[in-house]
Amino acid sequence: MTDPDRAIWAGMLAYLRKNHAPLCRQWFEELEPLGITGGAMHLRAHSAVHRDYLKRQCAEPFNDAARTASGRLLSVRFLGPEDRAEGLGVLGEPPVNLGEADRANVPTMPSFAMTEPKAVAQAMSASAPAAGESKHLNGAPGLRIVPAASAEAPEIPALNPDYTFEQFVVGPGNRLAHAAAQAAGSNPGRAYNPLFIHGGVGLGKTHLLQAVCLRILEHRPGARIAYLTCEAFITQFMDAVQAGQMVQFRHRFRDVDVLIIDDIQFLTSRERSQEEFFHTFNALYQSQRQIVLSSDAPPEEIPDLEDRLVSRFKWGLVAKIDPPDFETRAAILKNKSRLRGIALPNDVAEFVAHRIDSNIRELEGAITRLQIQSSVEGRPITLELAQSILGMPTRSTGAEVAVQAIIGAVTEFYRIRLVDLQSKRRQRSVALPRQVCMYLIRKLTRHSLEEIGGHFGNRDHTTVMHAIKTIEAKRGEDGEFDLLIRTLEDQLALPASKGPGTIRVVGTLNSAAGGVAMEPR
Repeated sequence: MTDPDRAIWAGMLAYLRKNHAPLCRQWFEELEPLGITGGAMHLRAHSAVHRDYLKRQCAEPFNDAARTASGRLLSVRFLGPEDRAEGLGVLGEPPVNLGEADRANVPTMPSFAMTEPKAVAQAMSASAPAAGESKHLNGAPGLRIVPAASAEAPEIPALNPDYTFEQFVVGPGNRLAHAAAQAAGSNPGRAYNPLFIHGGVGLGKTHLLQAVCLRILEHRPGARIAYLTCEAFITQFMDAVQAGQMVQFRHRFRDVDVLIIDDIQFLTSRERSQEEFFHTFNALYQSQRQIVLSSDAPPEEIPDLEDRLVSRFKWGLVAKIDPPDFETRAAILKNKSRLRGIALPNDVAEFVAHRIDSNIRELEGAITRLQIQSSVEGRPITLELAQSILGMPTRSTGAEVAVQAIIGAVTEFYRIRLVDLQSKRRQRSVALPRQVCMYLIRKLTRHSLEEIGGHFGNRDHTTVMHAIKTIEAKRGEDGEFDLLIRTLEDQLALPASKGPGTIRVVGTLNSAAGGVAMEPR
């Protein structure tokens, strides 16, 4: 690779960091530039998974960077470790006869392209040769990307190379699931089969599922892996039924080494899909093929799921992922930032971990906002920047409304006992006060959904979410009920020195409907 080509690659990296910061990853530095020929910059990734991820997620930004850094109409080609490119010699090494004469055939980018990237992108999409083609660009011989794998090789699933076991932050809430997933990835079909992982939204289930895929492909590159969502499985099943291709469908999923399905709870209430999955499960299990499933609830709590499937899901190991505690959230923030090449100060990580306690996706979103704002303002990520973006806490911990104060106010108004709220009773006279409590605790405190559920008989986070949505909807439909909630909110938000006042009910008490007027005294 010549010095001018290296300079273009360095300029591409600088451009990506400045204009596509959320996309950048630390491992971009490990990409191997092979040189420019045939109107394209060739970059080699150190695995097929990285190559495919770059093709799916990064093609246009990299093309944009190549054109800007070179001032020419260049495209970018991504190669895997075994891919060969005709015109670059064995495994992509530049042939000895390449020189400035070859590079002279690369057209110069028009001057307007620097200010009209969309126009250039359209021109490139019309002129750039696709993978597997050989095309001439202004007389310059093009390149044909030749995959080393044969046509019969199994298709590599669409995976994120960031989702490895090494990048998964282990804490008290996910230690069992992490250890079980590692065992399944290292010894598929024999360690834990099936492996069923369940937990709330954004807690790392998909990360673990993809980490299993990556570990298996690392040790067995030729392994046949079917990794998809439950929705995709159902869609493919329905398409196969309509097209009369059930034989092909069954071969597709029963002849694999590993079957991994995300969000299996969507099988609920689908009798034909459940029956087909039941037989697919049996075929794979009996041949000791690894099965990994994820859900937002344990098998026995998935509604309208056949008992025979519930029992099979529990044959192996059922592992729950709980929300990360403060220390784990801070470690996740540091790890995600390091992966993006960001030096996140400890005080910023701790501040964000305090402000966001719901799920990991929101933590990643906070990092993205910090990164973009830092780039726009041209200043480092500091605690002051984080506070300006995420906002200061609305109240100090000492002034935060206590959960017991909320429960006390609601139970006093509805004339109900705390033991009833914590029971399994679902009568409306009990369910509505329970939902009001959950709503107010979520709104007036910083407790997570799981922590709120723990105050009411260890209910699942989905129950708390349902309660919050129910109360919000009822407030919008019922003016008297909305007045009741606002009065409770105002009373509970009084300064702690005064304490929550006593609520005097005006009118007829109708605790089941919540249709009362209230005023504090």
